[in-house]
Amino acid sequence: MVELRQFSDLPIALSGISRIADPSPPPPVVAIRRRFKGGGNTRRIVFSVPLIFAFPFPTGTPKDVLVGIAAVFDGHSGSEASEMASQLLLDYFALHIYFLLDATFSKELTGKLPNSLMHLYDLDSQRFQDSLPLNFHLDILKEALLRAIYDIDATFTKEASTRKLDSGSTATIALIADGQLLVASIGDSKALLCSERYETPEEAKATLIELYRERKRNQDSSPSRFSDLKLEHRTGLMRFIAKELTKDHHPDREDEMLRVKAAGGYVTKWAGVPRVNGQLAVSRSIGDLTYRSYGVISAPEVMDWQPLVANDSYLVVSSDGIFEKLEVQDACDRLWEVKNQTSFGAGVPSYCSISLADCLVNTAFEKGSMDNMAAVVVPLKSNLDWES
Repeated sequence: MVELRQFSDLPIALSGISRIADPSPPPPVVAIRRRFKGGGNTRRIVFSVPLIFAFPFPTGTPKDVLVGIAAVFDGHSGSEASEMASQLLLDYFALHIYFLLDATFSKELTGKLPNSLMHLYDLDSQRFQDSLPLNFHLDILKEALLRAIYDIDATFTKEASTRKLDSGSTATIALIADGQLLVASIGDSKALLCSERYETPEEAKATLIELYRERKRNQDSSPSRFSDLKLEHRTGLMRFIAKELTKDHHPDREDEMLRVKAAGGYVTKWAGVPRVNGQLAVSRSIGDLTYRSYGVISAPEVMDWQPLVANDSYLVVSSDGIFEKLEVQDACDRLWEVKNQTSFGAGVPSYCSISLADCLVNTAFEKGSMDNMAAVVVPLKSNLDWES
């Protein structure tokens, strides 16, 4: 049986999978803050949880693989889709890991699954090792996530058809395992990395000019790191650089528009926002049954496993409302200010002392974002040397 240990206060039912609660503090990778802002009849649901799966390896003992999961489900036209997706994700993900291990070992090794996966150590070690790629557990985690997303949408589709539900939801899900990161996204919720980087004096000067222009555009006269940068840029400076890990599934994106039009739909703007058939602002989603025949799909776009490196500091997963008035680089700039507030504290608002997620949500709110907002911020720095 797959052993799964949960470090979280979230109530999660894992049917058919053993779960062992560990009272010790969670590892730093899941020292994650969740923050919501807004109201209305839709829900922005975020959660984070670390799980430990024991994968059988030919070393005589199973290998514990710590999997960090951060997810945002941004609902629209009702809360049913986002609620169901958030409730089912961990169940389906864990179960598909179990099913994939069953299928893998019964096919590749014995022709049938042993009474317990723990018995796999008794199999011929060389035969076992030759049967599987080195990172087979990462392949299984990826496939389990994709199958979980498919099943979530299928389950909601059945429910929505029965209850005549119109709701839909985005889904952006990040997995961290063995010092690597994978992101699957549907819709326009975002995931991004903030990575530390040294800028040469010339690059720092360009940064300073851009910050000056931004402050002028925003008519921002508040104290900020701008004055400190003026002193620093001559010798270069350290800062966070943003790397966006997802691409928005908006219907005006060329490949998305082609699919919508090929299915008989059309894209037009309403209230300045491109929409499928003049209504739906995303071209991929969970649910939204009305638009399925017009090219709206639930297939996620995946950024495959990539290694996290020493300068990767924060992973941010958020609803699109955070970036209604902010750029992705603005989010990383704010996190840098908070990280260095002992030196550059004048421009850091008091709400940033609550949590990094609160900091991003309230920064976006103060900048004028009118949408509901949710964010997860994952500190990465201390987790690169883990041994699963």
